[in-house]
Amino acid sequence: GNINTFMKEGLSNVSTLLVNEETSTLLVGGRDAVFALDLNNISREIARMRCQNYILILHQINDSTLYVCGTNAYHPTCNHMVVRGTKIHLQGRAEESRGKCLFEPTLMYASVFVDGELYSATSSNFLGTEPIILRSMRNPLRTEFKTPWLNEPSFVNMEIVHESESSPNGDDDKIYVFFTETAVEFEFYDKILVSRIARICRGDLGGKRILQRRWTSFLKSRLSCSVPEINFHFNVVQDIFLLRRRKWQDSLFYGIFSQQGRRLDISALCAYSMKNIQEVFSKGNYKGPVTVERSPVKWMVYRGEVPVPRPGACIDNFARSIGYNTSSDLPDKVLQFVRDHPLMDNSVNPVGNRPVLLKRGSNYTRIVVDRVTGLDKQTYDVMFLGTDDGYLHKAFNCDGEMFIVEELQLFQSPEPVRSLQLSSEKVVQLPVCACRRYEYCWDCVLARDPYCAWAPAAEECVRLANHTGRPENLIQSVKYGDASSCLSVVSENSVRKYLFTLGNNVHLKCVPLSNLASVVWKFNGSRLQAEDSKYLLYDGGIAIFNVTLDEAGFYDCLSVERSNGKEFLITTARYALYAREEAEEANVIATATRCKKEYSHVPHPRPCSAGKRRGGRTLAFAHGTERKRHREQLLFAK
Repeated sequence: GNINTFMKEGLSNVSTLLVNEETSTLLVGGRDAVFALDLNNISREIARMRCQNYILILHQINDSTLYVCGTNAYHPTCNHMVVRGTKIHLQGRAEESRGKCLFEPTLMYASVFVDGELYSATSSNFLGTEPIILRSMRNPLRTEFKTPWLNEPSFVNMEIVHESESSPNGDDDKIYVFFTETAVEFEFYDKILVSRIARICRGDLGGKRILQRRWTSFLKSRLSCSVPEINFHFNVVQDIFLLRRRKWQDSLFYGIFSQQGRRLDISALCAYSMKNIQEVFSKGNYKGPVTVERSPVKWMVYRGEVPVPRPGACIDNFARSIGYNTSSDLPDKVLQFVRDHPLMDNSVNPVGNRPVLLKRGSNYTRIVVDRVTGLDKQTYDVMFLGTDDGYLHKAFNCDGEMFIVEELQLFQSPEPVRSLQLSSEKVVQLPVCACRRYEYCWDCVLARDPYCAWAPAAEECVRLANHTGRPENLIQSVKYGDASSCLSVVSENSVRKYLFTLGNNVHLKCVPLSNLASVVWKFNGSRLQAEDSKYLLYDGGIAIFNVTLDEAGFYDCLSVERSNGKEFLITTARYALYAREEAEEANVIATATRCKKEYSHVPHPRPCSAGKRRGGRTLAFAHGTERKRHREQLLFAK
């Protein structure tokens, strides 16, 4: 109920979204059009511009001006676009943009715009056989057209990290590029794909004689995401998100991965720290090609002497102290080495050396991450994951345990989520939390959503950031899922009566309170075991086969949360089962009881005939003496 949708006739091939917080606008680039939508309600169109083009790149220059690129029928072009109120128009002439933008929209690409410079990872020809990482506009540089540099890459993302800020050694800012490519270092009959992270220095000016107008700082490493104990690798990166922190050293890259050819229907999510990335590029060994007898090329760890300054490193205080102020000052032997050894031997391993999430049955396509502080003052990285069939998963990690707290259907038909953008308030026009969806205290607390807490005074689940009252008056337990402070969901008067016929099957419905919970059934206070052939415990309820009088009684459904070795049980449904014949007997006895009370003042009352039981036997009450043939434990009355 919180999803807003923008649909227009002819709108297709939406490939890029750009959020402008300053103007509360969402820019949408697709086939033949750019739309400006109201960020507060994307169903409302503010402006549009028609253009015969597949729009692939949108970057903000200032509040009103954007840099836009499109395929232009196999002649890629870029231009400046101005958005003012309800008007959108192009400014200036279109620029020929080979290498900036793809020739056709089906290939993977990445780009980032930094201080008037466009960094792009695309192809420089329409066949897609000349992959390139390019800096255009000022001081243009590109990669070499050599397989050791880029070998059939599929680009997914580019990010800038401002490593020059508060750098004690005068380091430079870095551009990181993420892609999957065919590995050159492995010898197999089949093509082996590997995920890569590449790094270039923002201040790179190219070499003087060697690597003229080429990157002198291009290095790449394998991006590892695997389950080490079973040697299970996820070698295709699908998307990367940089969770930026105030100190860039604390930032994290989150990536989603799949297996080559999707042999197994599993997605993995891995996180990478800046410390690990820096160590691989600044201290790791290089790998290079070596000619071996009876083998054309074998990639080995380089064991020889590494020239100074370190090849591929940015110009820093040490380089300046020995006379190298720019990359064009670097000696030929340094440039020759980095041209022949762009691959690092060490892999960039994830935090904890394992994925933070493994999900079977879901193929993740896009990821964004938000950091939120809970009522317990702990911070949680909440991940929003788009799938290839149009769903959004909301997940977070708590003490090494991953929880998926929500699964929402974004598209009615199975369409892959191709773009996901995070604004301060909304994810693709979906609020980062919908706390009011939780009706009870149990729902709110057991969801373990760090955005939400239960307000007992208001009897509602509220967004923590919007709450103005005292935090001690709220209930939240993200870490432990402890809802023991909540009142019972099921009241004493909410028992559901169920009449059954002997020999039939009975189905009782019940669902857990949250996505993290399981269900336990109790019969007359004793826990039912799934191994009992009399019962079938399934998602959504319980089936009781060939019911006899022995199965009559109370059935309680409990939603169970397990955390830190503890179980939290909450009764969510209660049933009272009794046979139709026994129910009729109860009515007979009740009638006889009323008769007895009616004649209790008479010294010698007449016998009260209250009806007949099964088999024609009469239940009679006379002179306060009660004769009855029934099983009291089958009569359920408060």
